Amino acid sequence: MAAYILRRLLLVIPTLLGIMVINFALVQFVPGGPVEQIIAQMEGGGDVFEGFAGGGADVDTQSAGVSDRYVGARGLPPEFIEELEREFGFDKPPLERFLTMLGNYARLDFGESYFRSISVTDLVLEKMPVSISLGLWSTLIAYIVSIPLGIRKAVKDGSSFDTWTSGAIIVAYAIPGFLFAILLLVLFAGGSYWQIFPLRGLTSDNWDSLSLMGKIGDYFWHIALPVIASTISAFATLTLLTKNSFLDEIKKHYVMTARAKGLSESRVLYGHVFRNAMLIVIAGFPAVFIGVFFSGSLIIETIFSLDGLGRLGFEAAVARDYPVIFGTLFIFGLMSLVVGILSDVMYVLVDPRIDFEKREG
Repeated sequence: MAAYILRRLLLVIPTLLGIMVINFALVQFVPGGPVEQIIAQMEGGGDVFEGFAGGGADVDTQSAGVSDRYVGARGLPPEFIEELEREFGFDKPPLERFLTMLGNYARLDFGESYFRSISVTDLVLEKMPVSISLGLWSTLIAYIVSIPLGIRKAVKDGSSFDTWTSGAIIVAYAIPGFLFAILLLVLFAGGSYWQIFPLRGLTSDNWDSLSLMGKIGDYFWHIALPVIASTISAFATLTLLTKNSFLDEIKKHYVMTARAKGLSESRVLYGHVFRNAMLIVIAGFPAVFIGVFFSGSLIIETIFSLDGLGRLGFEAAVARDYPVIFGTLFIFGLMSLVVGILSDVMYVLVDPRIDFEKREG
């Protein structure tokens, strides 16, 4: 197992390199870099993308070379544009910039944001608690509810309980997360009905003056609605996956043998079936966590006014803040690859019969 983990860790390097190469190459063809962002702001505060629709044909001949590259740089001297390029490092060839970036990343130096005057590491650490709160609690709640429900559905397969719970979770799965989040706000956050939960933020304004128990209660009070909105669609997949895994195991011969020996139903289910049936569910844990952590965070964070990694990534992409874009891409890519390795380790912990060394051989 140790040799397998070592090989997987070594594969992280070329995988991350491939991710960075592809994304860095794509960025070279995307219009509207950070220099254009500054030019757009200085030329009237508009968005950089306004210049791509046309206009700019009436360009001063003195700065024609600059305008060929930067649409809208009518009144700015070429020297100023060149200074911006040097400041951002765009006076160097793309290959040199890419190799320099990789060298810095190897030292865990992710640079500084172009527009926020703060290092990418500090920026990610500042936003991380919000996204971790959403991802961790949503994943835990989904597993805590879905696994017992899936087991119960497998035991009661074909019954009325199985039928109406299947309908309920399919309806929940069909509701878009953002729509459910808005519904929660309208109903429980002072929209049109009850003012039970806060409308925005992760903590109250008087957080520092609260006691330890007060801080814990305030935290869960704020995180309740965002977590529910993030979790609602995860129930269906996990519940049905658990149910189908248990149904497959229940039909096997060793289960009939255990029952024939007089073991109780609970002993059969949780002493024999559970370990085998949970393999596929445990293997899906990283995907569920990463999915909640990344995919749904932007919409949920925006609706509930939470300043997390989803909004950070979106704002960095719009502003073309390349250090933040590539720094977070590297960090999140590394996280997802390591979590994938951890899922294999969890396989072995749950069922020691699994041997990745023999499987690869």
